[in-house]
Amino acid sequence: MDVHVSAPWPHRLLDVPALRREGIHPAPFEQFVLKLHSRCNLLCTYCYVFNAADDSWRGRPPQVRQDVLERSAARIGEHVATHKLRRIRVELHGGEPLLGGVDAALKQVSCVREAVRAAAGTPCDVRVSVQTNGTLLTEDVVSVLAAADVRVGVSLDGGRADHNKRRVDHAGRPAWEAATRGIARLARHPEIYAGLLCTIDLDMDPVDVYDSLMEFGPQALDFLLPHANWEYPPPGKGPSMAGSAPYGEWLSRIFDRWFDSGRYRTRIRLFAEIIGLLYGFPSRAEAVGLSAVVAVLVETDGSIEQVDSLRTAYAHASSTGMTIFENSFDDVLEHPGVAARQLGVDGLGEDCRRCPVVRVCGGGNYVHRYRKGSGFLNRSIYCSDLELLIRHIAHKMGPVLGSDSLLPD
Repeated sequence: MDVHVSAPWPHRLLDVPALRREGIHPAPFEQFVLKLHSRCNLLCTYCYVFNAADDSWRGRPPQVRQDVLERSAARIGEHVATHKLRRIRVELHGGEPLLGGVDAALKQVSCVREAVRAAAGTPCDVRVSVQTNGTLLTEDVVSVLAAADVRVGVSLDGGRADHNKRRVDHAGRPAWEAATRGIARLARHPEIYAGLLCTIDLDMDPVDVYDSLMEFGPQALDFLLPHANWEYPPPGKGPSMAGSAPYGEWLSRIFDRWFDSGRYRTRIRLFAEIIGLLYGFPSRAEAVGLSAVVAVLVETDGSIEQVDSLRTAYAHASSTGMTIFENSFDDVLEHPGVAARQLGVDGLGEDCRRCPVVRVCGGGNYVHRYRKGSGFLNRSIYCSDLELLIRHIAHKMGPVLGSDSLLPD
């Protein structure tokens, strides 16, 4: 059965062999997302793994198997050696990646580092991080992660309990207190404190959310647009409201607060990426820009997948049909869904190509472009929000270079 039948582009319409014949070659993977645990001790109401169109997690082992762990590490080492990579990122995800214990997490880290060291002919810097909900960050866990040089990012939707009403456990109880205790412990180890990840809630005052998160002393913040698309639009923005920009307005208020306060030592990823793009630098995130996406995911059963967030589109949308036992990561680079996200402007629809902010927006997150029947060759459900935010930032940054704006009208 063709699991991608509702997305003809790119899965049936993108001719990857033809791209290769034309001399368009893939960029190697540099970011490897490894699922340590497919279950979670929380059940956040907006979770794209457990509360979206795809429930494939139910058929997967709760915890990564030893053979999957070892084979994943070997495949990463193989990819590093093949492409002579000098630096890679390994991100440990879930579910909740620490649900199986910190020792299991470190076993994966050791396997990857050893495999890369054994396979690579030249030194490769392996940077490891774990993305957690923070509830399992005890003093011992944080100390062990610090000793292993594993950076830690925590998902939190604001610095107050009422900001986190959607982050609850399986009994509906708030996870706020346990999460903030974990963050407090993490903050005592700034060398591994990667930052906080916040999913936007329009019901919350953006400046209050920003100010309250800053009280935790993060080195970085990332504000995420809720994963949504034309079939499943985000809260406050249905298809008939495509021209409205509530998320762009929400983010613009935070940008003004951050920019006017001069607190630039705290990096806000989305803003930093947009500013860099306005000044002509390439993007390093899929949310904006036209850079090739170089991330790949391995599930607990060894399935090789595209990005997890694709699950919000349709069942098995992230599937490649490949596994680390039967396929190399080079094989995965030939998958239409992967190739499409490495095409830059050529992977966008006509509306996007004609847009004056396309080199900054880049069509937005690929996941947010999905529409049943056409697939991913559409503008983002957040198109108007992204344009508003980009123009707002360009207007604010223009005077720094002696210009009214960095973008055409």
